[in-house]
Amino acid sequence: MSANEKGKMLPGVAGIAMFLLLLTVFAALNGVFGVSYGKYGVLALCTILVAGLFGLLRMKRWGHAVALAGCLLLSASYFYVFSRMHQAPSLVQGLFMLLFFLYLVRPEVRDRMV
Repeated sequence: MSANEKGKMLPGVAGIAMFLLLLTVFAALNGVFGVSYGKYGVLALCTILVAGLFGLLRMKRWGHAVALAGCLLLSASYFYVFSRMHQAPSLVQGLFMLLFFLYLVRPEVRDRMV
C-alpha cells in the first residue's frame, strides 16, 4: 500500500460509521423512554459507539479497535437475546454486527488506519 492510500476512508468503513451513529441515536432514545437497556447500559453502549465512531471517522487505530470491540460485543449480546427470547430482529442485528466485525478485521482495512 502506498503512503498516499494510508488514511483514506473506505466506503465500507463510512457505512459502518453511519450505522453506528444511527444505533447510538436509537439506543439513547430507547434509554430516555425507558425501553430495554437501563440507564447504565445506555451509557456504556453510547460511550463505546461514540468513541468508536469518532475514532473510526478520523481513521485512527484506537477508533478502529474500539469499533471492533463494540461490534463483537454487540453481536454477542444480540445472539444472547435471540437464544433467550427467540426474537428474529435480534438475530438479524447480531448477523449485521458480525458482518461489520469481519469487514473491519480485514488486513486492507486495518492497514488504512493511521
